[in-house]
Amino acid sequence: MKRPFVIFYALIIYTVMELVWWGYMLLKLQPERTGMILGEGSMFVMVITGGAILFHKSLTKERRLQHQKKNFLLSVTHELKSPLASIKLYLETIQKRTLTKQQVEDFVGKCLLDVDRLNDMVENMLLAAKIENQSYTFPKQQFNISVLVDGIINRLQINRCDMHQQLINAEIEPKLEVTGDKFALTSVVTNLIENAIKYSKPCETVDVKLYARGNRIHLEVADHGIGIADEEKSRIFERFYRVGSEETRNTKGTGLGLYIVKQVLDKHQAVINVRDNRPAGSVFEVIFG
Repeated sequence: MKRPFVIFYALIIYTVMELVWWGYMLLKLQPERTGMILGEGSMFVMVITGGAILFHKSLTKERRLQHQKKNFLLSVTHELKSPLASIKLYLETIQKRTLTKQQVEDFVGKCLLDVDRLNDMVENMLLAAKIENQSYTFPKQQFNISVLVDGIINRLQINRCDMHQQLINAEIEPKLEVTGDKFALTSVVTNLIENAIKYSKPCETVDVKLYARGNRIHLEVADHGIGIADEEKSRIFERFYRVGSEETRNTKGTGLGLYIVKQVLDKHQAVINVRDNRPAGSVFEVIFG
């Protein structure tokens, strides 16, 4: 990436030097055209400078995107290997050992949780790809969002702290309805809750609230985890964006979850706000108008 950058600026410097030289020669030969030559020369330098600035910005953006894509591929590899290895281990244990019916059911249940995790990741990548190439139409219908949120919480709720899983504390106001794309909004709620779980400590509570205030419906997902620095808040909804590097990051994720959340909510004219939780963590608030 550095080589074309250096070559481009070398060409700029050479061109400017040539311009100065020919301008000097023209001024010597035709001094009466001084004003015109200086004006045209200044304009040319401005155009070259503007082009250089745009080229530099484009190169920087491309370099950043390549870095994010690298992190994304590393993360996806990790996200695929972890549940697949877990599923393989459970199935091999069932196959090779004599287990009680309760143990088999327990292992199968854990396999299904890993399958759900893989399915969520695949759905995220497919939806992100469709949003990016503008092939997704967001079909809308009226539905009960209270039932939707409650169902997602029940699926993600794990009440066993010894398994290093979080507890979800839910306050869901019943019979609330919205008009929107049920599939896409399911992805929004799932991503917000899973994101809160991901960045929380083991056995830490995640709070989910759904309520109506006036003509608007509010969804709040709050964690007590590591929080988000102020300088990061404006970038967390970018595609592939994650803080740090995949080689040193412990939390799982592909960098697509919050990107999907923002894109889907924009299509529903809904607002999402991020604020600090007290004493620690973050609160994501979605407001449906």
